[in-house]
Amino acid sequence: MSSPAFPVAQLSPAVARNRDPILAVLRRVLPESGTVLETSSGTGEHAAYFATHLPHLTWQPSDADPDALASITAHREAANAPNLLAPIKLDVTAPVWPVTRADAVVSINMIHISPWAAAQALMTGASRLLAAGGVLYLYGPFKENGVHTAPSNAAFDASLKARDPRWGVRDVGDVRALADSHGFDFVERIAMPANNLSLVFRRRAA
Repeated sequence: MSSPAFPVAQLSPAVARNRDPILAVLRRVLPESGTVLETSSGTGEHAAYFATHLPHLTWQPSDADPDALASITAHREAANAPNLLAPIKLDVTAPVWPVTRADAVVSINMIHISPWAAAQALMTGASRLLAAGGVLYLYGPFKENGVHTAPSNAAFDASLKARDPRWGVRDVGDVRALADSHGFDFVERIAMPANNLSLVFRRRAA
């Protein structure tokens, strides 16, 4: 029997590097109370860390991968944070999500490691869940005006496309246009360490 591709309670070195800069932004842009849906939670380290440091928010992690869900569960048990919910299986491209409302949606390092259809589906789902004023937060590498912001991002983009031609570093302009078409106003672009960006959007009133 082969070993699982995603061991329980897996650790990602990138999380240890980026969690505090991301947390600093989330402290500022997330609501004072309510439920945050995190899509594609991966290892679950972000969920456990953010829930522990943002006790005023209920954190709902999710992922489509069963092994990721097992890792999230393990990190949740270790964190023992009462505001960290059990992970739910969520494929953002599914027409129906297993959650019907949220006060914010957080998506970290997802839209470049998936087809553009996943970004489209994320916007569609977030627009259903969020009321006017709800926050959509994206984090990851992005191009700006069609140009990579660093040689390392260009190399990363090439490696993603080699794995799957549908994947790739997205352009901020394309993401903003997509968000706008789904009822989101662009609020802020924040430069992050390691040539990443935080993009903050807010749901418009219907």
